[in-house]
Amino acid sequence: MGCTPVDMYAKLGSIKYARQVFDVMPERDAVSWTVMVAGYAQYGHCQEALEIFWQMQEEGVKPNDVTFICVLKACANVAALEQGKQIHSLIVKSGLDSEDFVGNT
Repeated sequence: MGCTPVDMYAKLGSIKYARQVFDVMPERDAVSWTVMVAGYAQYGHCQEALEIFWQMQEEGVKPNDVTFICVLKACANVAALEQGKQIHSLIVKSGLDSEDFVGNT
C-alpha cells in the first residue's frame, strides 16, 4: 500500500486519517515519516510535527533533506529554539548543511 494514502489524506488536510493509516503501516520509511511531519507542519500542528520527528529519530529512521526543512518550519512556527538547535546539529552531522536549500532554511 505504501504511503500514498497517508500522503493523500495529509494533502487534503485530513491529518487525523493520515495518522491512522500511518500508524498501521507495516513498514515506514523516511518518505512516510516526512509526509506526516510535513502534513502536521503545513496545517499548523507544529508540536505534533516535532513529536513525530523525534519519534522517527527514536525508531532509527534517517531523515532526508525534505524532512529537515519541514521540521525546521515547525520549530519556527512554535518558537522552539532549543529543538531547532538540536535539529541543526543533526543536519550538520548528516552532512546536509552543505545543501543550499537545507542550509538556507
